[in-house]
Amino acid sequence: MKLQDELFDVIVVGGGAAGMMAAGTAGKLGKKVLILEKNRRLGEKLRITGGGRCNVTNAEFDVHKLLAHYGPASDFLYSPFARFGVQSTFDLFTSLKLPLVVQARNRAFPRTEKASDVERAMEKFIKDNGVLIKENCPVKNIITENIHLENSDALNENNTNKKTKDVLQQKITAVETNQGIFRAKAFILATGGVSHPETGSTGDGFEWLRELGHTVKKPTPTIVPIEVEDAWVKMLAGTSLSFMKITFWCETENKDGTIVAKKAFSETGKILFTHFGLSGPLILNAAGKVNDLLTSGAVTATIDAYPDTDLGALDRTITATFDKYKNKDLKNIFKEVCPEGTADGIMTLVSFDTTKKVHSVTRDERKEIARLLKALPVRIVGLMGFDRAVVADGGVPLTEIDMKTMRSKILSNLYLTGDLLHVNRPSGGYSLQLCWTTGFVAGENA
Repeated sequence: MKLQDELFDVIVVGGGAAGMMAAGTAGKLGKKVLILEKNRRLGEKLRITGGGRCNVTNAEFDVHKLLAHYGPASDFLYSPFARFGVQSTFDLFTSLKLPLVVQARNRAFPRTEKASDVERAMEKFIKDNGVLIKENCPVKNIITENIHLENSDALNENNTNKKTKDVLQQKITAVETNQGIFRAKAFILATGGVSHPETGSTGDGFEWLRELGHTVKKPTPTIVPIEVEDAWVKMLAGTSLSFMKITFWCETENKDGTIVAKKAFSETGKILFTHFGLSGPLILNAAGKVNDLLTSGAVTATIDAYPDTDLGALDRTITATFDKYKNKDLKNIFKEVCPEGTADGIMTLVSFDTTKKVHSVTRDERKEIARLLKALPVRIVGLMGFDRAVVADGGVPLTEIDMKTMRSKILSNLYLTGDLLHVNRPSGGYSLQLCWTTGFVAGENA
């Protein structure tokens, strides 16, 4: 029998993390499951997650502390996380012979540190549970029909308990693909959001959900690198520094026309300099707040290269270094007072001639270097696009979903997972854990 002639219990649209978890879970419960993937293979985004290492989850086992990282969505997530939480994720990958190891900031990775191993483990999970897979099979259209549901709360004119009123509700009957029409009793959407569109996350699910009557908040890249103007930053492309403090400033105009920069917020952590600007965990997790600032005006930043050293102590350190190398050319020893790998870029910012001998540097010039190292100037252009975003927000509000089952409140046999949900979260394993959790609950209930 052709697959197009069969009636499946569950069809899962999307073969990423949430989709494979949902399909494998439903298959394990004995259901006839088909997974439809638009790409030539499953798990394209999984293979590039975490720089190819795959940050599988965050090893915070206290659910209250864990869910605090999901912001306003946290109140909605207790029920699904009670069904499948962080410990469940560890147990699953252990059972798949891919144990996890915990590294800095509670980030959990496969012991092999290979994202491709996570994809292979999940593919084994779905195949072992009898899931059928159709690759190179993009969905073109979702076919629905109206069904009559008895309204048990309706009362007749004589105020009896007789059920007299029917209500119409939509349900999905089939999906149309480039390989034909496939039918099922229940459908799980796991198409992802819009970050890294080269992996197939092109927002298809959002369009379908709008057409089906759901509200969809417009997505914006949230965990994403920042684009800057400054040439000195781009000169340092590839340099990564683990302990830097960045302060963001929002420019506002006074009544007299003068521009004033007001401090917005500061963060301390790892910064990666790139050919377009700034990245790294600190920057990625600050990007959402920077985006909010950009709606109010121009945004600048200052980077403190020595956040644990005050200006006076840093000046004394520079003085001692200059005394040691007083007969050298300043440009040749500038690296001695800068974080490793940054001297060439930072040297372009000083206002005086750096070809002079160290002993010729004046007191004011030396203090200028100290002040510069405590407040390296950066001018923000904006956030990079969806192609570089680790996570984008947007999606269906959780109020439109039964979070105990992940079922749509609009379509009686539709279940939603992962990045289709409007849930803000930082980097560090929280996104994939959301996929594992919602995928499991959807698969269990569909």
